[in-house]
Amino acid sequence: MSRDMWDPAVYGRHADERARPFFELLSRVRAERPDFVVDLGCGPGELTVELGRRWPEAAVHGIDSSPAMIAKAPPGPSFSVADVRDWRPDRPVDVIFSNALLQWVPEHRELLARWVDDLAPGGWLAFQVPGNFGAPSHAAVRRICASPAWSDRLGDLVRPDPVDGPEGYLALLAGLGCEVDAWETTYVHVLPGEDAVLSWISGTALRPMLDRLAGDEPAREAFLADCARELDKAYPPRPYGTPFPFRRVFAVAHTPAGTSA
Repeated sequence: MSRDMWDPAVYGRHADERARPFFELLSRVRAERPDFVVDLGCGPGELTVELGRRWPEAAVHGIDSSPAMIAKAPPGPSFSVADVRDWRPDRPVDVIFSNALLQWVPEHRELLARWVDDLAPGGWLAFQVPGNFGAPSHAAVRRICASPAWSDRLGDLVRPDPVDGPEGYLALLAGLGCEVDAWETTYVHVLPGEDAVLSWISGTALRPMLDRLAGDEPAREAFLADCARELDKAYPPRPYGTPFPFRRVFAVAHTPAGTSA
């Protein structure tokens, strides 16, 4: 694993499935001719390019904390390495877009309030977060990390559900004066191959654990074997693949034109 915890190759194994919520979120943003669009937590940038295709006259900028991800970014938009918690735009933003980032930022509710302030009048804030922290996959990882075999090394990495449901984000953003569209979708992905769910979460939920075990290959392999056994029980493979339900939470906030948030 990369020491910054982001491995573009691992993350990109299920690129098509990960792109689906991006396009669902984008379809609800009705900005017509934005001047400045920012993609926060842009990863390797392939989807940031889609923002440029949607709004070809806009300046599109992608930001991610991982140098490894930004190093893979394609031409078109501009990109920079930065922590979104420290990011402040140098001018009002017409569209702030964030796909599957905020679950990693415990203080993201305060950030959302700041980002609303950063919008131009009539601006849009759109984000999506995984809402599957109660799913069998995450429950299995929590059990393993808290087990006697791993609690000393990994027990502190177990975290509570970091995100709200649609109602929570609706209340937060409406309270900031925005018009809000909030919803959730459960996708049932059909994953191919052996250890399919393990492959998926190795690029996301298991990143902190695998980073902690980097450099100790026997321990890393033993941990992955424990995860594979538990995940196979929770998600038995079928002849057509492994069904993997995945809940996601979406919110789109719009500031009224002619006013500031």
